[in-house]
Amino acid sequence: MPDLRRDLLRDQYDMTWALFEYHLGLLGPQDHLWEPAPVCWTVHRRADGRWLPDWAETEPDPIPVPTIAWVTWHIGWWWSVTLDHVLERPVRERTEVTWPGEERAVPWLRELGSEWRETLDGLDLDAPTAFPWPEGRTRADTAWWVNAELMKNAAEIGQLRMLRAAGG
Repeated sequence: MPDLRRDLLRDQYDMTWALFEYHLGLLGPQDHLWEPAPVCWTVHRRADGRWLPDWAETEPDPIPVPTIAWVTWHIGWWWSVTLDHVLERPVRERTEVTWPGEERAVPWLRELGSEWRETLDGLDLDAPTAFPWPEGRTRADTAWWVNAELMKNAAEIGQLRMLRAAGG
């Protein structure tokens, strides 16, 4: 018997991914570090070559506008950690997930998207999980959260890309 929840989650993911892919396909290396406002969060290249994001444990006021680089790092971080949880791998710390740079950011996200699609096909939707919430949720909840988070982040990247393209 087909699992209608999985079908719905997969269809929702595929639609969200198609919208995201539209913007990913139009991103150029010069778009990633464009700062759309005076108060921005971005990524910074360290002396060792790693790119690390701006971060605060308590959200600042005003909330900084992120660069595309920061949003792509953010997606890579939450998706990597989500995959660690659902695949029962050692869970990385936020500081262990670094941005791969302008040339690798889009391929990195596409790799994560493929890994998630494969994972979703075999995911035990009824298995309990405490990520990204406190206990009492299932992996089905995690899957719909991934779809929602991806949709939100795709819209952010799309808006930033269009602003830059329009001379913002």
